[in-house]
Amino acid sequence: MRKARWAAAAAGVVLVVTGCSSEGGSDEGKGGASGSSSQAPAEAGGSLDAATVTKEIADAATAAGFTEKPSDDVPPALKSCMVSWQPDDKKAADPKTSYDATVAALGKGGWEEWQTFDEKGSVIKSLDKSGWTVKASYQGQKDTFLLITFIATDNGPACEKLFREDLEKNKDS
Repeated sequence: MRKARWAAAAAGVVLVVTGCSSEGGSDEGKGGASGSSSQAPAEAGGSLDAATVTKEIADAATAAGFTEKPSDDVPPALKSCMVSWQPDDKKAADPKTSYDATVAALGKGGWEEWQTFDEKGSVIKSLDKSGWTVKASYQGQKDTFLLITFIATDNGPACEKLFREDLEKNKDS
């Protein structure tokens, strides 16, 4: 079951990164300029590590009214390159407001929003800081199916190699 959740999360991140926003979504740049799907994420090699990214996401999300839903979705080999933070949306008074407030708090903390996909109940925002990218995802409706995740990945070459190796290893699983 854990592998299925991890595979679904990884597929969602890969889908967004490879241009899922070409239809129906909007790309937004900061500073008043419109971005485009060809705009690259922040350069790799920043000063953040997985523990710092986890703390920044957790601080923003808990301040917005979320509590963390414990999970072990990140494979051990990728723990230094990836952070998966999933809120317990059932405990939030208004999950959409908490999601929006979390994204806003990350922005105030230096995470630059560079791409947004918004279509039919799904919102996925890409935010970059110091060589990391957060995919903030809100999918579904509160009273039916709802999935909210904050998945951050290190964009450096060492982590890129580890991600490729993990995908190849799990391709036939």
